[in-house]
Amino acid sequence: MSDAKTPWGEGGGWEPLLADLAARETAAAAMGGPDRLEARHDANRLDARQRVRHLCDPGSFVEIGALVGSLERGATPPAPADGLVAGHGLVDGRPVLVGAEDFTVMGGSIGIGTMAKRHRLAQLAAQERVPLVMLLEGAGARAQNAYERHPHAPNDLQALAALSGLVPTVAVVMGPSAGHGALTAPLLDFVVMVEGAAIFAAGPPLVAAATGEQVTAEALGGTAVHTVTSGVAHNAAPDDRAALDLVRRYLSYLPSNAWQHPPVAPDPPGPGAARLDAMLEVVPADPRRPYDVRRVIDVVCDSDSALEVSPGHGRVVVTALARLGGDAVAVVANQPAVKAGAIDAEGADKAARFLEVADAFHLPVLFLADNPGVLAGTAAERSGILRHAARMFAAQARVRSPKLHVTLRKAYGFGSSLMAMNPFDGQTVTVAFPGIRLGAMPADSGADAANVDADLRALMAQAELGGAYGAADNLSYDQVVDPRDLRNVLLHAMRLSTTRRTEPPEPARHTGIRP
Repeated sequence: MSDAKTPWGEGGGWEPLLADLAARETAAAAMGGPDRLEARHDANRLDARQRVRHLCDPGSFVEIGALVGSLERGATPPAPADGLVAGHGLVDGRPVLVGAEDFTVMGGSIGIGTMAKRHRLAQLAAQERVPLVMLLEGAGARAQNAYERHPHAPNDLQALAALSGLVPTVAVVMGPSAGHGALTAPLLDFVVMVEGAAIFAAGPPLVAAATGEQVTAEALGGTAVHTVTSGVAHNAAPDDRAALDLVRRYLSYLPSNAWQHPPVAPDPPGPGAARLDAMLEVVPADPRRPYDVRRVIDVVCDSDSALEVSPGHGRVVVTALARLGGDAVAVVANQPAVKAGAIDAEGADKAARFLEVADAFHLPVLFLADNPGVLAGTAAERSGILRHAARMFAAQARVRSPKLHVTLRKAYGFGSSLMAMNPFDGQTVTVAFPGIRLGAMPADSGADAANVDADLRALMAQAELGGAYGAADNLSYDQVVDPRDLRNVLLHAMRLSTTRRTEPPEPARHTGIRP
């Protein structure tokens, strides 16, 4: 046998190979180096690996693709993990896939290898039917990509679009996020933004070069822009840890995929079956008095179980995840404290998207109606209110899970239909409080529009006031209920719907064109 040394070391031992592997793994874990990591930590910010560890159950994260970017290719120098920490772990004992952009490595930019890793995450999420969480803080596509010769790079955005509705997907914008990376967020179900983060198609320097507009990152795409004005992001969080805790809470309401039912809390907090006197204080009998419908949700649902989604955007409608007797539910409620609860374009669009997510993952939907109809006026018409309202109507009509409808005080015109007050439309239960007002429009407005005399005006007002009993007389409502009994009524409806869990669920397969 030749005495020449083999490439794997003297005598064919494992030691040199393992030492080489350990050195490469150490280089990948070093991220952008001690100086950049120290600067980040001094600013009280988590680095990408700390973020992943905070999100996942302790010790559960397993990294994939750590050695991507470890070789110099063309104009691109080696980049630890190619600027994306990727892998899988557990959240509350259930598997999730996670990708975290590493801003300390080439600004978190997306190289050719990173594209493959991002696509691999989406592919695994579909294949293994587990949620996907993307933690975003990066500069978008890497400039050096243009100088590399490479085979066709997979497009993770196409994979994310195909993944929609099959598994829960979440994005957390944790710093500046631009270009290709930023496009990830609106493709996912739930988007959280950390205060001080920003997301945009192109950052301030490119905006200035293209349009001459001088703008700060915050004014261009900051947290207030996207959680209040645009609605691109749903919820804001004060810091990294709070954002990641919010993701864990959001996932707790949802199944791991569209082939499963939502998880049930084993020991739900709350009064159980109980008559709740607080409802008489929370909901004024006078339909002209405003109140905060979030208090109704807090009273009727399990204690401290409500998580409002998009609280700053489309505020005429409240959308929330909550629990009823331990069962996860989606809540869509008119907000009389804002524009008297009249449904505007932003509110309708927010509710429609929320309903599509609820339908995809089989969440029962609780509708709490108290609105004077769809918002009227020239500004509303120019905003496309009719199309947005039609989209919300279509979304509620397509919900396959149990629908629970409650008319609290009033529901006029198309606004009532948007809130699932459509008799014999598949609701598990539909109830009303006494004294509700119904009709095509408020009686006073209708009388004014028709220019009727005093006698007919009085008859119209009387019919409006008797709305609950007139509707109950033809079974448009199953019950007219004492507000104090509402929680019990809803718990009974949830009990009635439990037999649906004997059937294995499937992903939504809708036809038709969204309005």
